[in-house]
Amino acid sequence: MFTEVLVALVIGGLIFFLVQRSRSQVLQTEDGWWGAGAPPSGGEDATIRPFKITTSDEQLEDLYRRIDQTRPVPSLEDSQFNYGFNSQYLQKVVSYWRNDFDWRRQVDKLNQYPHFKTKIEGIDIHYLHVKPKTVPGGAAAIPLIMVHGWPGSFYEFYGLIPRLTEPSNPGDLVFEVVCPSIPGYGFSEAPHKKGFDSVCAARIFHKLMKRMGFQQFYAHGGDWGWLVTTNMAQLEPKTVKGLHVNFAPPSKAGLRMALSVMLGRRFPKLFGFTDVDVQRLFPCMDKLVVESIKESGYMHIQATKPDTVGRGLNDSPVGLAAYILEKFSTWTCNDFRNLEDGGLTRKFSLDDLLTNVMIYWTSGCIVSSMRFYKENFAKGLNQPHSKMPVYVPTGFACFPNELMHTPKLWVKQKYRKLETYTPMARGGHFAAMEEPQLMAEDIQKFAKTVEKRPHN
Repeated sequence: MFTEVLVALVIGGLIFFLVQRSRSQVLQTEDGWWGAGAPPSGGEDATIRPFKITTSDEQLEDLYRRIDQTRPVPSLEDSQFNYGFNSQYLQKVVSYWRNDFDWRRQVDKLNQYPHFKTKIEGIDIHYLHVKPKTVPGGAAAIPLIMVHGWPGSFYEFYGLIPRLTEPSNPGDLVFEVVCPSIPGYGFSEAPHKKGFDSVCAARIFHKLMKRMGFQQFYAHGGDWGWLVTTNMAQLEPKTVKGLHVNFAPPSKAGLRMALSVMLGRRFPKLFGFTDVDVQRLFPCMDKLVVESIKESGYMHIQATKPDTVGRGLNDSPVGLAAYILEKFSTWTCNDFRNLEDGGLTRKFSLDDLLTNVMIYWTSGCIVSSMRFYKENFAKGLNQPHSKMPVYVPTGFACFPNELMHTPKLWVKQKYRKLETYTPMARGGHFAAMEEPQLMAEDIQKFAKTVEKRPHN
């Protein structure tokens, strides 16, 4: 009897030691230098500078000249968006862009929030910083960094920001929001050297938040923003008070996940699968393979030879618009492929869609934004961060039309302190832009859970 108790104590102690050790693990990283040439001997300028988005008459004249010289290609009959962006509808979008879209008015909208730049690791980092106009007495605004993805930009959050900084419900938390552009995107300078991946972006954003005076904050992300903010939680788990994501593809298949794939259709309750989980996870294998091929071609290009196709997109505004906006169609809802107009204006306005395109066009960032795929995939899929669990309190918003469905079981395998898992009523990949009210409500719910505040 004594021997059995001793063995049990030893095994229990070993398990406790391993768990505690894994929880104390942090992602390791080293400072980089991404500016041109060698680092300056006297250190870099840490000044934070105000920034305004501007466009010259010459830039707009050049844009219109290129649009006017586009060479339309007719789509196949009855092809809708199944071959990519439908050419007939593209002509309508281009006509609106050329004749009705008011970029200067949109620039004023972009500049309604304060923008800044500061140099970190050799490159200029662009961000907007929105402080709440009023904070309830005795309370403090909660700092929150929100990170975009591809082919999005900081503009994805413009409908979400006022709902967080000026909530209409008196019981809601008030946030102070920081939205940076990932280096190589929008108005953040592109790295001049190879190797800039999500961990590098996470490290730079930690430095940015420290430079702004934040010692602890919340983080939110979707698409690449999911990975960058996840890496931020892995790098400094005590600094990131809470992590909220709306995209969480499984990074490492454990035994339980593998069993759920094999047995989940027949025994869904064994793995906590809902009817939605079963419906999204278990189409026939042929359909799964075909859908993967249909929607992943861009990723193969960008993860291997981004500079080749990127050069063409950088020269042609119409090509750039087709390449970007096709994603806002299909990634919002797969069924939109079967519509002549790709369903684009069912969820977004052309003004908002073209504003995002214009951020890419005026900054000339399409090539550097696509390189982010190559830098992340070039190091292989078995990176240290992909094997490391996250022990920061996490909230997951599960939108029904997301590219990849992740059931609660799979999310918990990576995010060990999953505080909230919310099946959302509607929405797809660009959820913050498509459904800002739903996203704001879920961020509120998650942050209140972490802060131990009463829910409405």
